[in-house]
Amino acid sequence: MENIDLTIKHKKTLIKIARQSIINAVNGLETPEHKIDDETLNSTCGAFVTIHGSDGSLMGCIGNIVSERPLWETVRNMATESALRDPRFPPVSSGQLDDINIEISVLSPLKKIENLQEIEVGKHGLFIKKDFYQGLLLPQVAAEYGWNRMQFLEQTCFKAGLSSNCYRQGNCEIFIFSAVVFGEKD
Repeated sequence: MENIDLTIKHKKTLIKIARQSIINAVNGLETPEHKIDDETLNSTCGAFVTIHGSDGSLMGCIGNIVSERPLWETVRNMATESALRDPRFPPVSSGQLDDINIEISVLSPLKKIENLQEIEVGKHGLFIKKDFYQGLLLPQVAAEYGWNRMQFLEQTCFKAGLSSNCYRQGNCEIFIFSAVVFGEKD
């Protein structure tokens, strides 16, 4: 599991793209187009965009685990989705734009595991899949809540809409991944 190598310039560009996309989407304007001539930003990998309020409350978080689009485009699209279409939250309003904080998580490829001891809380995110159910929690979530490995597994099962011990069942697949996480506050 190798993370993509992002420079400070890459991160600033991605944050700028995410913010402009959110501003345009909230104000009913066209999605901004960007001409990106950078191998790293044009590479394909999964990414999530998380939006927090000024008080730290979660206002939206949507992403793609894997992507066939360039990273910058995935970030642009997920920023819009996170701002307007996360079904858990009301859409971001134009009056909230100055108070939001954007965080981006660029994902490594998924690695299927059989041994739960491979999970390192704070380093790995989890993706659990069983039948038609699936759930994902980013690496920073377990650290933010102070969860141990078992709590992290149980919460990921719960997020998938499954029983908290679904990971003990034979037909449940568990994947780990790491992420480069950065935001406007960095």
